[in-house]
Amino acid sequence: MKKALVYVLVFLLVLSLAACGNNGSEESTAAINIPSSTAGIIPAENNNATPLVTGEQKILIAYFSRVGNTDFDSNIDAVTSASLNLQDSVLAGNTEIIADMIQRAIGGELFLIATANKFPADYDTVVDLGQQQKEEDERPELSAHVDNMEDYDIVFIGFPNWWYDLPMAVYSFLEEYDFAGKTVIPFTTHEGSRFSNNDHTITSMLTGATVLDGLAVRGGDASDAQQDVMDWLQQLGLSN
Repeated sequence: MKKALVYVLVFLLVLSLAACGNNGSEESTAAINIPSSTAGIIPAENNNATPLVTGEQKILIAYFSRVGNTDFDSNIDAVTSASLNLQDSVLAGNTEIIADMIQRAIGGELFLIATANKFPADYDTVVDLGQQQKEEDERPELSAHVDNMEDYDIVFIGFPNWWYDLPMAVYSFLEEYDFAGKTVIPFTTHEGSRFSNNDHTITSMLTGATVLDGLAVRGGDASDAQQDVMDWLQQLGLSN
């Protein structure tokens, strides 16, 4: 009788320990679950979840923006113009703003993807021109080039979403260099279409590169996206 009682007590003790172990596992999993940014973090196809060590790695933040590729009139009303903002009385594009936030957070060198031929200042004309370039699969000539691309370990690629595609100038940039062995991180500004699969287009184009999760920010929210950018970089292992 005593022997049977011992067996029952041992059995109950084992059940109790197992229950405690399961509860602890669930709490640990919940504690390390990182919520997605409200701006929209988009998983890339071959995401590398290993945290990056940037101390000895060289970073390039390449971006395409209307500002820098357009000769704007000095009297332009930037507040009411699509994809434009005034920051400290200086005209800035939405994608440019996100690029600046990335640089302030983790360092690196900014590079504007600049076309040889400037875009017209009128937004509707730019929209039509962007559509024409897309339909003709044009590769605009670039006026600036990265002389030492081989030196960079991490390359951010920033662009506005034009006609559910990359701006054709970004294709020109991506096709100019060998990204094999590099870590590439896309980010985009949009007005509702997010990446439109452009992050996967970059992944398929850059053979041998590791493409990490991209960030999609609504253009009208770019100036207030600092926390979204910080959360995204932290999730990638690129900030403290």
